Amino acid sequence: MNYKKLFSGKRILVLGGTGSIGSVIVKELLKYNPKQVRVYSRDESKHQELLLSINEKDHGKIRSLVGDVRDRDRLHFAMREIDIVFHAAAMKHVPFCEYNPFEAVKTNVYGTQNVLDMALEHNVEKVVTISTDKAAEPSNTLGATKLLAEKLTSAANAYKGNRRTIFSSVRFGNVLGSSNSLLPIIRRQVLAGKPVTITDDRMTRFIMPTESAVQLVFEAVAHMEGGEIFVLKMPSVSIQDLIQAYVGLLQKHHDIQKKIIYKFIGARAGEKIHEKLLTEHEAAFSVEKENLFIVMPGITAQILKKNGRFRGKAKNREHAGYHSGTAPKLSRDEIKKIILNLKESAL
Repeated sequence: MNYKKLFSGKRILVLGGTGSIGSVIVKELLKYNPKQVRVYSRDESKHQELLLSINEKDHGKIRSLVGDVRDRDRLHFAMREIDIVFHAAAMKHVPFCEYNPFEAVKTNVYGTQNVLDMALEHNVEKVVTISTDKAAEPSNTLGATKLLAEKLTSAANAYKGNRRTIFSSVRFGNVLGSSNSLLPIIRRQVLAGKPVTITDDRMTRFIMPTESAVQLVFEAVAHMEGGEIFVLKMPSVSIQDLIQAYVGLLQKHHDIQKKIIYKFIGARAGEKIHEKLLTEHEAAFSVEKENLFIVMPGITAQILKKNGRFRGKAKNREHAGYHSGTAPKLSRDEIKKIILNLKESAL
């Protein structure tokens, strides 16, 4: 799909814009001739890294804003004259959220409410919140806070009055190549000659390359009507298969002859054996497309249908959601192909 019509000439704000997802959103947006891309992040070093990775001819369109989504005043200035907001700012690591739960609440919940409030104040056209599969039947603090972020985002459509702003969320699983993924950890262990740690040999996860995830986020922005949660269909992998496939690539690339030792350490605090992208409850009123499910929360659906603005047609589903333990699995050869095709080499 050509997104030039969607983004050309627009002022776009990317919150968490120097992170793994946010930085790719920024780079992809520049392909579609936006008027301006404001990159909002509290990490000045990552701002510098992002600028160095972008073609100099595009620097004139970038505005690097140091700030935190917890700071309403800073968001107020960042949101001026903005058309589209990508909200990718979050605490994202399960263990850190478990051991610092209220910090996760401040960023993922209060921060999201600040974003929604400022978007309404400035009459932004579209806001999309980037969520995670951990929000589906959450078992940890990260998932619980991101579920609340989704619900806040959907509910904003119910009290926006006559403003043009519409709000939706996009939910997906693990993004290969991100700083949050397993690959950097495994690489450090292999190159240091240390045992490679595997949490649990039963564990499965959803995976997708960063660029593919971002393209589907753009698809959601193109089709959002307000209140939806766009759930991106992602292939599933056995964590053991993923790790062993990647270790094999590292051994070949770095000519490592030493035998690799694997050490099983058990699931970390708050981790599930399997993840869900779509719950059984959500599946009952979701719309299925080729690349995604579209979930319309009940309260928002009623309001939008009453106003004649929601054209989706929910259909009953008989399956129990979209579960990494039962979703189609990638083989080790398919995993290797995805890793080798990452834009930034993981080797």
